[in-house]
Amino acid sequence: MNSQAPRYFALIPAAGVGARMAASGPKQYLKIGGKPMLRHAIDAFLFSDLIAHTYVVVSADDPFIDSVVPSHGVTVLRCGGATRMESVRNGLAALGGTLRDNDWVLVHDAARPGIDDALIEKLITSTGEHPVGGLLALPVVDTVKRSIAGEVGTVSREGMWLAQTPQMFRYRLLRDALAAASDSARDPRQVTDDASAVEALGLSPKLVEGHPRNMKVTMPGDVRLAEMYLATAQPELL
Repeated sequence: MNSQAPRYFALIPAAGVGARMAASGPKQYLKIGGKPMLRHAIDAFLFSDLIAHTYVVVSADDPFIDSVVPSHGVTVLRCGGATRMESVRNGLAALGGTLRDNDWVLVHDAARPGIDDALIEKLITSTGEHPVGGLLALPVVDTVKRSIAGEVGTVSREGMWLAQTPQMFRYRLLRDALAAASDSARDPRQVTDDASAVEALGLSPKLVEGHPRNMKVTMPGDVRLAEMYLATAQPELL
């Protein structure tokens, strides 16, 4: 058994194109409050004393990342894939000689600029030594409707949560879960986040209540709302 204390690492997949944003470039570089969305996320992990290092996964030919990352505390991995799951899997593979099996990996969406060091600390401390891991999420409070082929019905919101990121799992477990999801006969598109890959192994991660500010910027109208949440954001690190 590995007796060394586990460390905490951030992994931000940022190889997507953000088609629904209808922007002129990848949405992770869209400016929110005068700063690229991705940089907001990076800075949150740099502000956290609990994070040993931050890694950002981009496509091999990404022309923007070098002007966005700070001069310290972040390593760019140019091994992004066609999907989020592939980017995370490639990033974890690239870190095989750096991370230990029992280290924790916090995977965070580049399109969630509202993450901050307080939420990162809450996830880490609340998850503790949970045997599976944990993720930030929000309990569903509104009435939920399902519409299929014009038929509308109400779905019970009891026990329903909206998943956020970071999602935190041990390095070895996350690698194994994503490998199993990729190799399985089921449609890999059903694995929409890291937790769903872990859940497919029959495991249940801990849900840690997040915050609305940690929203995912997906549509053009989300930009203004994100800017409102970030009005009191921390200053950029140099």
